[in-house]
Amino acid sequence: MKRTIFILGLLGLTIFCGLYAKRKFYTPKHRLDNAKKVVKQLADNDEIKDGDLIFQTSLSEQSKAIQLATKSKYSHCGLIYKNGDDFYVFEAIQPVKRTQLDQWIARGQDGKYVIKRLKNADQILTPTTLTKMKQVGDQFNGKNYDLIFEWSDDKIYCSELIWKIYQRATGIEIGKLEKLSDFDLSNEAVKKKMKERYGDKIPTNEIVISPSTIFNSELLTTVKAN
Repeated sequence: MKRTIFILGLLGLTIFCGLYAKRKFYTPKHRLDNAKKVVKQLADNDEIKDGDLIFQTSLSEQSKAIQLATKSKYSHCGLIYKNGDDFYVFEAIQPVKRTQLDQWIARGQDGKYVIKRLKNADQILTPTTLTKMKQVGDQFNGKNYDLIFEWSDDKIYCSELIWKIYQRATGIEIGKLEKLSDFDLSNEAVKKKMKERYGDKIPTNEIVISPSTIFNSELLTTVKAN
């Protein structure tokens, strides 16, 4: 009897400690502290450069619908820029802005991310080109996030921001432009989100570029996947 009580007590203590550790691990402070270490390691190992692209699974309300429609686990992306010794992500959220890389990583699902780079980045992304990319990006800085994914510069969404900066600064199109009708709009979660955004008039012929299309571009190579 005493042995049974001891075993049950030990089991309960193990479960409690596990839950406590998990809760501690997922606190915002712990996630950010861990992300800071990740960024330092990336920089120390030269696994990150100006102009790299970074992808994550966002925890935003629309993330699941994007994943289902595009058949991809990645629902958010941005451009990595270096300023002095610090790295930032230029991203289209609300509004378009620069976010410290460690904060960006900590904000994603489980702190996971993938960094990609142009296969010929050393030849293409010269200091002059990078300056031009940042100048193009400055035209979008502070603009509102585009909830209805229109192909205009009035508002902008994450993958559109990347695509337009690269295309306008380098002439390179990372990913083939598609139409909204090319995506899988059959899932109920997707239908619900489309209904919220468009009502009964879904612009199926609207030009779009998704994070997954850029992610799968043959022009890119994976530098780091975590």
